[in-house]
Order: sequence, then structure tokens, then C-alpha cells
Amino acid sequence: MILTVTPPSSLADRPVRVRVRGLAPSQLVTLLASLTDERGVRFQARAFYRADGDGEVDAERHAALGGDFAGVWPMGLFWFLRPDALFQRLVKRDVAGGPFRVRLEVFDALRLVTGPEDQPLAACTAERWYVGPGVQRAPVREGRVRGALFLPPGPGPFPGVIDMFGGAGGLIEFRAGLLASRGFAVLALAFFAYDDLPRALAELDLEYFEEAADLLLRHPKVRGPGLGVIGVSKGAEVALAMAAFLPQVAATVWINGTASLHGTPLLYKDVRIPPIPYYPERLVLTELGALDNASVFGDPRDPAHSGSAIPVEKVRGKVLFVVGEADRNFNSKLFAELATARMRKDSYRLLCYPGAGHLIEPPGSPLCSISGIRGSPMPVLWGGEPQPHARAQEHSWQEIIRFLELHLGPAASCQL
Repeated sequence: MILTVTPPSSLADRPVRVRVRGLAPSQLVTLLASLTDERGVRFQARAFYRADGDGEVDAERHAALGGDFAGVWPMGLFWFLRPDALFQRLVKRDVAGGPFRVRLEVFDALRLVTGPEDQPLAACTAERWYVGPGVQRAPVREGRVRGALFLPPGPGPFPGVIDMFGGAGGLIEFRAGLLASRGFAVLALAFFAYDDLPRALAELDLEYFEEAADLLLRHPKVRGPGLGVIGVSKGAEVALAMAAFLPQVAATVWINGTASLHGTPLLYKDVRIPPIPYYPERLVLTELGALDNASVFGDPRDPAHSGSAIPVEKVRGKVLFVVGEADRNFNSKLFAELATARMRKDSYRLLCYPGAGHLIEPPGSPLCSISGIRGSPMPVLWGGEPQPHARAQEHSWQEIIRFLELHLGPAASCQL
């Protein structure tokens, strides 16, 4: 009995092939994937397969009969991992320190639950890395700028990208590591709740982000004259504002963001854009005890809020809008449509994914539809359905890489 994953060590956004050989023809088996994250939270995915006439199960060719997914999903055991404890999000924190190790096991017959007493027929381990060979990570603490710089191996110069996340603050680096493994020089940028930055986000000082852009472009391994920016949620709001005001920004990836300032004003030199206020009294509690934020945002179409719009008509570069139509945190599709209505037709591309939620991430990140977040007393509803969300992540990630290469120049990816 042999269970293999090929290759056994790979980047987390790359596909692998899972195969079992040596079974009896038509034997019913359970394939189980599990990993424990850096906080000790266990994630699992299982699927039930019947071996073919040669006694083989090949996840690339054969349909799962049931379990956490059904049908032909070559990466289903990775994409549909679920936490044992509710409301947990799988996030690689120590990106450069080592991979996630996913244990794969095959059991005879149908096993809805497995314990220590259950012995697998075979097992193996897959390493899923967030940095490729030779990618270097360096902490950034220069001037006011705080973050981490990821550089691909080699002399460069490389196209430069600033990577930002959202309203939880802090510094999240896994996407930056994967982008650097694709040949980009990436600054994972914190803008609050990290190091000596403000603990809460009271305003968006665009000069801070301009300082970060200039810092990245001054690096001898970064190829100018323009750079890219990618952001999700509040980070997408910032990214769009950077595209509107900063000439250095040539390519912007906006993932489930806004088209106006919400909750915090934007300041830049003599410009102040007032925010549309939040309405926390409109929060809805779901039956699982999560916060549905969808109604908290004031309507940007209200004439009273017209002064809060990000001036996207000033965007000089290109923008890729990535929308999850099942986003329960923002009305992202509306916000994207409001932005594109005021932009030149040749300045943007809009990708909409039915069934995808708020947290559209690189492939390999399982759907997180509800999770806790810094600053919230209760878990937050992000939305999304597992299968369409997984497809959206796979497709959008390839489109994001192409978009950045198209407008910043080619990048050389690492092999793993």
C-alpha cells in the first residue's frame, strides 16, 4: 500500500498530486489530511473514494464520493481544510521559519471520525512553503515605515509590490512570501497595531504610504519607475487611494474593498477626505453568534457622502478589481461598480466571482467564512461557499500574477 504526494515539498499556491496504489479493486477508502497551525489549532479535511479497477485512487482523476467535498477536486484535501475549533482562520505566521506540514493518511472503509486507535493503511507528509528557495526576508523599520521586505534570489532588479491587509492591523506576510517566490520584491506593509505604529486606525495618512513607496523604489534590487500595490478589505481602500494620489503606483490589485473612505478620514498634504461614518447599531448577530457587518457601511450613493469618494478619476495606472459576490463584510460588488463607473474604461479590469466571500487569498488557503479579528468582541462573518470560493482563489491568483507582470514587467519565479 503506497500513499504519495507529488511533489512532497511545494509552494503553498502550487498544485500537488495525491495518489494511493495497492488497494483492492473497488475498495472504499477514506483519505484524511490534517495539519496543526502555529497556535496549536488543528485543521482537517476528509474525502471518501472508491479505488478503480487497478486498485488506485488518484485525486487528480477520480471523484470523491463524499466527505468535505465531492467530485473531482485534485487539491480538495488542501483547499477544504476545516478547523476542529469554530471560527479559526488558517494563516501562516512565521512565513520564513518553515512550512506547514500536512499529514495525509488513507484508511480502509468510510471513517467519519478517526482517533489514535485507528491505524492508517498508509501515510505521508506534504510540506507547503510560503517562501521559495533563496527568498530572503528582512524586517523594515526605516523612518516611519514598518513591515517586512521579501526579496527573490538573484541580483535583480525585480518589480516592486506593496502588500497590505485590512482592519485587523498588524503584519500579515504569507501573500508577500508567495509573491516574492514568483519573482517580485514585496514590502509587506503594516499601517497600524504593529510595533510602534498607532494601536487603532484613526486616520489614513497617505504620506506614510508614500514614504513606503519611495523606500521600496530606492532599494537597489527594485526595478522602477513604477510599483504595484495589492490590498484586501481596508488595505484595498488604501491601495485605491494610493493609485489615485501617488504617481509611483502603476498597478493596483483591489480585493473586496471600497470606493470611498469609510470610518477614517484620508489626509494627504493639503487634502482631507472625510469618511462615511460607520453605523454599528445596524450590526446583525447571526445564529452562530457572528457579527454580520454588511449593513454597517453608510451608502456611498447618498449625495451627503459624495465628498468621501476616492478620486479614482485621477488614477494614472491600471487597477484590477477582484470581487467576491458572497462577501458578507462589504458590499464589494457595489463598491467596485461605483469606482469603475468613474474611471476610464482602459484603466481597469473587473473580476467578479459568485459564491466567493470576503477573504479571497492565494490558492491553498481554505475558505474562512467566520473568524475572530483583533478589536472585535465577537467573530466576524466574511461569507463565501467552499467550492466557488476555492475556484475564485485559484483563478484570481493567476490573474493577479499576470496583471502585475503585464504592468510592472516580467518576474522570475522560484522553483520548489
